Amino acid sequence: MPGAMSGRFSSGPRARAAATDSAKAFAVAAGRLPIQAASICLTRSVSALRRSRSYLECLATIRPFDAPTWVRPASVPEVGAETTRLRVPYPSRVNLYTLDGDHELIDPVLVAAFDGWVDAGSAATTALGILAEGGEVVATFDADRLFDYRARRPPLEIVDGRLTELTWPELTLRRTRLDEHDLLVLVGPEPDYRWRAFTAAILELVRRFGVVEWISVGAIPAAVPHTRAVPIIGTEAAPGLLRGEVRPGPAGILRVPSALVSALELEASAAGIPALGYFAQVPHYVSGPYSTAALALLRALGHHLGVEIPVRELTEEARELRVRLDTAAALDETTRGYVERLEAMYDEQRLPSGDDLISDIERFLRDQGDNFPGGSRPN
Repeated sequence: MPGAMSGRFSSGPRARAAATDSAKAFAVAAGRLPIQAASICLTRSVSALRRSRSYLECLATIRPFDAPTWVRPASVPEVGAETTRLRVPYPSRVNLYTLDGDHELIDPVLVAAFDGWVDAGSAATTALGILAEGGEVVATFDADRLFDYRARRPPLEIVDGRLTELTWPELTLRRTRLDEHDLLVLVGPEPDYRWRAFTAAILELVRRFGVVEWISVGAIPAAVPHTRAVPIIGTEAAPGLLRGEVRPGPAGILRVPSALVSALELEASAAGIPALGYFAQVPHYVSGPYSTAALALLRALGHHLGVEIPVRELTEEARELRVRLDTAAALDETTRGYVERLEAMYDEQRLPSGDDLISDIERFLRDQGDNFPGGSRPN
């Protein structure tokens, strides 16, 4: 082969043909560069004859799309600092979301909650589901890229032996208004895959819509009685972000498996957005939906935003649930005694020792079976 790979290009049909072969060979040998990179360098090298730019010098300036940096083969000469970097139109990463129309928002606040982890009693997703109801979709996320359908199998409806409907998991970002506030609500199933890519996508949307505050919403099982007001603890990226009587907690260092909503809150804070969270504490002995905690979370959000959130239906559900739990506790002396002990600790604002709590919970679950509505397993 003529010395196309080592010398300068000359213009002409033979030079172009030799350069084309060289481009293909080099791209295959390097195993890293897409063919369009070689083609671009071919064009630039031929046209840059008067500037004495070689083909290899051009290739050496290109960063492949599948690696943060490219280690130059020994045969490729070092390029001086004066060399202009090329912007090669490699295929961009596929977005995890699509935008639904154009939306102009005024200082929106984003609130987020996902099901599963950190959603005891479905309190967080129930609360934000009420906020999102009737809101317009501003972004839809690609469920196929985010969810494991074997772990989260889509519900199938069968009528008289005929398959009628398959409901796929859906995750959207909705825009709603509370008084004069623009609110973005992110609520739904917690993604199984691509947490980092999803976080980057959310931050893109946060910047696009000019989000001024991030609020995480969650619920955790705790040693609290159903007969007292739902305790709410908070997280905040800086002192003073939480409002009302909610305090950050728990005190000290706590290491737990993370929820996606917490990862998002952390990254929002790192991006310079005021970030905080409200987390309801749900009685650990209650299984199934706990509307009382959902109601408490909505009230905390309303106080934070300075608005009144309609919660009439949820209030009635919480009242009915309280009656059922009181009835279940009254049926058994051991159960009643356990709830009374939790009440005493709640009133004294103290937590039981770890050993005492574990022993009590184990004995309670062993003895009570299914006394409580929905079973008695902790969330």
